[in-house]
Amino acid sequence: MATSLTGSVLHANAITIDLSRGDLGLQAGDSYSAVIATLWDNHLNGLRYAQDHGLPYLSISSGMVEIAPEVIASAQRPSASPVLLASHWCAGVTTLATMHWAREFGRVESIRIGAVLDEQDTGGPAGEADLERFSVSTSAALVRRDGVFTWLAAPDAQVKIQSVDGTVLPGQSAPILDVPSLALATGAPNVSLAFAVGESAGRRRGQAPSFEMRIDLEGVDPAGTPLSLTRHLVHPAGQRPVTAVGIALGVERLLGLRGEALPPGIHTPEAVIDPAYAVERLLEAGTTFPRP
Repeated sequence: MATSLTGSVLHANAITIDLSRGDLGLQAGDSYSAVIATLWDNHLNGLRYAQDHGLPYLSISSGMVEIAPEVIASAQRPSASPVLLASHWCAGVTTLATMHWAREFGRVESIRIGAVLDEQDTGGPAGEADLERFSVSTSAALVRRDGVFTWLAAPDAQVKIQSVDGTVLPGQSAPILDVPSLALATGAPNVSLAFAVGESAGRRRGQAPSFEMRIDLEGVDPAGTPLSLTRHLVHPAGQRPVTAVGIALGVERLLGLRGEALPPGIHTPEAVIDPAYAVERLLEAGTTFPRP
C-alpha cells in the first residue's frame, strides 16, 4: 500500500503494484509517503523501494522466522528508512494492550496470551495464504521459560485456549514477535502466546465472527504483594478492525502524525507507541476489555 500526505490530511488511493519488480510497477515521478506491507512480500521489493526513496516502511506479515531478510536489509542501509517491524499479533496492539496492564505491576513474572481466530475471519485468499504459510514455515513455537527463550517442538506446543464464553478450543503456541517484545520490555521470565482457529463466541451466539483474546499476568505489585490480573480483548466484528488499529498507530508514528516522525533504523511497536494511547484507540474502534 502506498500513501500520500497533504498538509495534515492522509489520502489513500487504490493502485496495482507488481512485487516482482524493483520499482513495484509504479509510475516514475509519482511520490508516496510510506510503504506498508500488509501481506508477505517474498521479493522484499517493497522494502527496497522504500529504502531507495527514503520512505518509512511498515511490515505486519513477516513472522518470527521471516524477519531476517528485513532486519539484514535494514542493517545494511541503516540511514535509508525508518522500518517498523510489526509482525506481531494484530500488528502490535496485543503487545501494547498487555504492556498497558503490566504497568500495574512492580514486577511481572508471567504473561500468558491466548487468542481465538474465527475460521471465517482469516481474510481473503492472500490472508489465508499467509496463515497457511505460518503453519508450514515452522511447527515449533517460541516461548520464554524461566528467563530462557525456548523453542518447543510441535507436540509440546499444543495447548487449550479458553474462549470468552468458557468454550475450550485446541490451540498451539506460536513463534511470534509478541513473545520477545513482551519479555524484553517487561522483563517477565515467562511469556507465551497461543492461538486457536475455530468457531468464535460471536458465531456461537448466531452473530458475526468475533475476535477474542485472554491476557493473564502474574507477578507482584509495587509494594511487593503478589498480584494477578486477567483481561479479555474482544471485538464483535473480528480481527480486522483490531489489526487496522495497529496499522494506523504505526503509520501515525512513522509519518509524525503523533509525535515526531521516526528516524531511520529498526523499530518495534512497543518501543515507539504509548500503550495507554493504543488502548484508547482500540476502545474508539469498538474493542471491549471485559473481565472474566
